[in-house]
Amino acid sequence: MRRHLVPAALLLPLTLFLAACGGNSAADTAGAGTDGNGSLTLNVGDQKGGSEAVLRAAGELKNLDYKIKWSTFTSGPPLLEAVNAKAVDIGGVGNTPPVFAAGAGSKVSVVAAWHGTSKGEAILVPKNSSLHKPEELKGRSIAVAQGSSAHFQLIASLEEAGLKLSDVKVKYLQPADALAAFTGGKVDAWAVWDPYTSQVLNAKQGRILADGDGVVNGLSFQVAAPSALKDTKKAAAVKDYLERLRRAQDWVYRHPDAWAKVWAKDTGLPYEVALASVKRTNASRIAVAVDKPLIASEQQIADIFTELKLIPGKVDFAAFVDTRFNGGLPPSTTTPRVYKDS
Repeated sequence: MRRHLVPAALLLPLTLFLAACGGNSAADTAGAGTDGNGSLTLNVGDQKGGSEAVLRAAGELKNLDYKIKWSTFTSGPPLLEAVNAKAVDIGGVGNTPPVFAAGAGSKVSVVAAWHGTSKGEAILVPKNSSLHKPEELKGRSIAVAQGSSAHFQLIASLEEAGLKLSDVKVKYLQPADALAAFTGGKVDAWAVWDPYTSQVLNAKQGRILADGDGVVNGLSFQVAAPSALKDTKKAAAVKDYLERLRRAQDWVYRHPDAWAKVWAKDTGLPYEVALASVKRTNASRIAVAVDKPLIASEQQIADIFTELKLIPGKVDFAAFVDTRFNGGLPPSTTTPRVYKDS
């Protein structure tokens, strides 16, 4: 039977981009800095081209009456390890890392969510591949980053095609290694996210066999340390920080070209790749409530990974959310924005 996620669909946040450097490395504080003034410091986990870059580009790091100390991570898993260790108060990740953190019993709380299209999450095949539909992946080798949202997107897309993960030859590779394997003909397909999807398409190195739109839930999150949320002053800073992030995302939708220029400069991406990624996915994100449909959708992801024995036991995802910052946000099932060229 085909399994569809409870409605709530997006892409991966900017914060997942540089997972290429590996999933177990610690924070790189060499490039980290501090913004704002005041006696309170909010420790924020980020990735290159992520929250700090978009907040700065949108002018949302002005008039801070608290300090933000940035720590840069290479991917979601080590960032959540830092949240669990209370080294970071809050940070952004995609839809799957919190599931694995919950499975490990980490002390983390999902406090904010964004919903956008999942067109950037894709299973790519080389341009001249003989594969033309997902059903033809049976017996083929596919590269994917273990524990990433692409990992789940692969599982869901295979199931949509009537296949199981065991029907394909999975090669767990971080994006940098996966790109080399893909372009070198070492794998038949690659499950990945934007901006890698846009990079491959713009370079005419491959095409999309299937994307995650309508298949995966398309959510991205800000995840905080419960200890920080128990601190009244830090909780107030978290509230303000989330409001700034939401306004910055609105700015991205209104100024995709300006954000693409900043993103390209910050990450080293070609401008054309950054702009394509922004238009395909990043500009589509809309801030939504951490609500029951969202929890049910993430619970379904957790249950699937438990069934596959990739998570050791049953996860109660509801125990890892904090809804106090929902305010008047729309439900998580709200349709993402669609960017249209003017």
